[in-house]
Amino acid sequence: MASATTSDRAAPAREREAGAGIRHNLPVETWVAGCTVLLWIVLAIASPYFLTTGNIFNIMRQVSVDAIIAYGQLFTIITAGIDLSVGSVAGLTGIAFSMMLAGGVNVLLAVLLALLLGLVIGVVNGLAIDRLGIPAFIVTLAGLQGFRGLTMLISGGMTVSGIPTSLGIVANTSILGIPTMFVIMLVFAVGSQYLLGATRLGRYMYALGSNIEAARRVGINVTRVTLVAYGLASVFATVSGMLLVARLTMGNPNAGYGSELQAIAAAVVGGASLFGGRGTVVGCFIGAILFTTIGNGANLLGVNSFWQMVIEGLLIAAVVYLDNLQKRRTSGQ
Repeated sequence: MASATTSDRAAPAREREAGAGIRHNLPVETWVAGCTVLLWIVLAIASPYFLTTGNIFNIMRQVSVDAIIAYGQLFTIITAGIDLSVGSVAGLTGIAFSMMLAGGVNVLLAVLLALLLGLVIGVVNGLAIDRLGIPAFIVTLAGLQGFRGLTMLISGGMTVSGIPTSLGIVANTSILGIPTMFVIMLVFAVGSQYLLGATRLGRYMYALGSNIEAARRVGINVTRVTLVAYGLASVFATVSGMLLVARLTMGNPNAGYGSELQAIAAAVVGGASLFGGRGTVVGCFIGAILFTTIGNGANLLGVNSFWQMVIEGLLIAAVVYLDNLQKRRTSGQ
């Protein structure tokens, strides 16, 4: 009888512990998605302009640029690396693309040449990291400064005009009621998810980020995986740079400024680990949506842009803390 009483008393405690375990084990991206939904509700109440068609389309176009560059960043983060140069790469390739168009080069050829430039930059970054053994942080930090300087040199620090107005079709048209830029972003999202979730190369990226020495011992070609990760990061940054040119119908040498930090933030807030081995495209997209919404809402409400930076910084710190807390609980520490 006493045993039954003890068991009955212990049952509610076990149920409470189980419930707490479920709450603690929710993925970070689930919490972030919830915060994003809550933010949309608050902004819809605070501003009559937030849920207008024009503003929603504006958010979709902006998140398209931000998300594509974040997907590329995600590849490097999963491999336990980082690419601080993606913003400058977007600026450099965007200026090169706009100068080619202004010079009369065929649009398709200009796109291919810009993508080739981005690919070369990414491969060089990957070779410096893998073959020369230079930390990714240092290699790409040098690229951040160098490529931005090169952008200013070739453009003279001036915007590039004379771009065919037909290029604006990409930014201003819709497909089945969805902005064309957003559709392009979805294509990149699906492709990235397929690469990471359904291919051997994607599994190798996760393995590399989890333990590079173990990856080498089981025969994974670390050099090839590294080159693909950094090559894709630069190519995706190039696509973002060209989309910015299409949206502005001009080349801006300051385009992509700070995008590297926004991309890292979107990936980390979306559940990627800076230590490598973890991260999803869906989480990355959710992170990009959240930061785009914060920026859009701050503009609508007239919030000082400096406060926007403070809010984003605190959000990143909070999510990283919660992620580490969850990992400690999972490991039983």
